This record gives sequence, C-alpha cells and structure tokens, in this order.
Amino acid sequence: MNIVPTLRKPRATVAVAAVAVLALALGACGKDSGSGGSEDKAKAAGITLVKPGKLTVCTHLSYKPFEYKDGTKVVGFDVDLLDLVAKDLGVEEEVISIEWAQVTSGAAYQAKKCDMGMGAMTITPSRQAAIGITEPYMDASQVLLVKSDASYKSLEDLKGKKIGVQADTTGKDYATAAAKKIGFEVVVFNDLALQTNSVKSGRVDAAINDNGALYNFVTANPDTKVATEFDTGEKYGFAAKKDDPSGQKLISKFNELLTKAKSDGTYNTIYKKWFGIEPKK
Repeated sequence: MNIVPTLRKPRATVAVAAVAVLALALGACGKDSGSGGSEDKAKAAGITLVKPGKLTVCTHLSYKPFEYKDGTKVVGFDVDLLDLVAKDLGVEEEVISIEWAQVTSGAAYQAKKCDMGMGAMTITPSRQAAIGITEPYMDASQVLLVKSDASYKSLEDLKGKKIGVQADTTGKDYATAAAKKIGFEVVVFNDLALQTNSVKSGRVDAAINDNGALYNFVTANPDTKVATEFDTGEKYGFAAKKDDPSGQKLISKFNELLTKAKSDGTYNTIYKKWFGIEPKK
C-alpha cells in the first residue's frame, strides 16, 4: 500500500524539479537574448563596437538638417541613415559631437571614440587616404549665402569683400582657391551657426557652404538668400576606421543597407522627411 505513494512522490518531485530546471533554462535564455543578443548580432557580423550594445557615431554639431539637437536628442538626415545600421545590428545609435577634423582625419576612430563618422562629409581623395568611406549616399554642391537685399550674384562681385567659410570643409577649400584668383578675404568659422549668423550680422558679406545646409538656413531666415550655386560635383559618404576589420564590415553593412533602402523606398521616405522633396533621379 505504501509502495505506490512512495514511488509516486519521487516521480512528482522529479517532474516538479524538471519543470523548475526548464523554467530556469528558459529564463536564462530570455536573459541572454535581452542583454547579450545585440552584442552577439554585431559579433556575428564580424563587428566589434567601441561600446557594447551601441553604434557610437562621431560628428560636429550642429549641421542642420543633417545632424542637430532637437531638445536633448540628436536628429537629422544622416542620423536616420546610420540608424539603419544600428537597427540591423540590434543596437542603439549614440551620437557624440567632437572637433570635425577628428572625424575626417580618422583620429576619432584610432582613439576608439566612435565606430563611424557623419556630417554631410564630401568624399575627397585626401579623406579616402585617411579613413574608410562608404559608397556615396547623396550629391551636393557649394552655394553662396548673402543677405536678401544684397546685390551680389557671383564671387566676382565680392572682390575686396569678406566671405565666411567653415573650418575643415570643402567649402573652405573652394573659397580659398577662388580668393587667390578673384581677391576677397576668407574668414574661417568653427561651425555652421557662427558662419551663417555672421552673414546676418554683417560681420562677413557672404558665406560658402553646402547647398543642403544653406538652403535649410534660408528657409528659416528669410532675411538671407542663396545668390548662386557652384557645381562642384560633390558626393557625401560616412566614415569608419580605415584598414580595420570592424570598420570595413560597418562600411559594407551600410552599403548593403543603402542599396536596400533605395530599392524599397526607405531612402526616399527619409530624404523627404528632412528636405521636403523627393531626391533627384
């Protein structure tokens, strides 16, 4: 009589124990997928991130509408494009602002401050020699910003005047080359806001910078206008550490996702969100 209960009790105990072990195992699996899953996905892609669980991106704020602060959050066209990489890796994108020269020279990646760099960065031979760069994601040109009531229509009209440029940019290179031929003074500013506001205040007579940033500025500042465009044939790319396995993997990953985004309409959606129009075909 006592045999059956005696035999049943251990079986029940074993069953409960088995359920408990299974629950612990499932619980453990759940924890792995939550805390380590994203790291595992990046690792599986051959990518070692400078901060586990995050795609850290360096830029130099502010460069509206490509990357700028909206409250405490950094937003913009570039931010949304690189977020495609972060989401694909299952990690969070984190943006930090540093000196622009560190982004374009590669110093930021060598110092492990970030995984990638952004900032409406024109692809140039000198930058390609220093850093890894993605395929082009947008065409750009330089434009001339003046006050809305100014009569300047070309650089030749600004002979003897002052033209503001942003440090370490292709706009600075373009203006410096033209200044030698035409004869105007180049005034260098550390960021876009200082440069554009100096046109409004009259500190400089005009400014040269990328079309996307200055057309956006004019929209919000009707006392200024774009006087003319210079067809410089520039193309933007994102940066990563050159000759580095993780850097190369990140570049390949973005190139792959850019192709996909252009084919499924995601790129057009992001472009229209920040520029208000569809990109030219």
